[in-house]
Amino acid sequence: MGRKSMREEIVEAAVEQFHTYGFNAAGVKDITNSAGVPKGSFYNHFESKEALAVVALERYGESIRLGELTEASTDPLLRLRQHFEFLREENISRGFARGCLVGGFGAEMADHSDMIREAVRLSLEGWAQALAAPIAQAQESGQVAAATDAKTLARFILNAWEGTLISARSDHSEDSYDIFFDTVFGTLLA
Repeated sequence: MGRKSMREEIVEAAVEQFHTYGFNAAGVKDITNSAGVPKGSFYNHFESKEALAVVALERYGESIRLGELTEASTDPLLRLRQHFEFLREENISRGFARGCLVGGFGAEMADHSDMIREAVRLSLEGWAQALAAPIAQAQESGQVAAATDAKTLARFILNAWEGTLISARSDHSEDSYDIFFDTVFGTLLA
């Protein structure tokens, strides 16, 4: 198999560097060194570090398995739970050293870059839409009360998840995950 394109190597390295260190601490040189490409090649593929951050957010979105939320052959609440279990295990396996790239960029860059703020907004919007699909299906089947709009529930759950990640990182403990799962699946969507 041939070598990946330089652009692809830069994007993969950027996702890793941004997710590990944040936007400001991950320099272009760090990213290109990690990708094993010359620093000058960065500007052949990206107008700016912010433009790369937007692509990195898109790539990160692909990695969190949003497509599985629409898999109709699986019970909707099980799909939803499996989505968050996957994300929880990803975070635990990294020793609580990372949270969510979307949330991280939102916290770090939303006040400093309109381009990244808009990319974060679109990422959160897309993620909430993906979460709303199984919630709406569970409401239609009577598994979940339809008193609250599925999109509103999805956004609330996503916001709760982002807060859970911050708490788990600061505590270096699974306790926040337990609270999230108990509250979302044991109370809110019960």
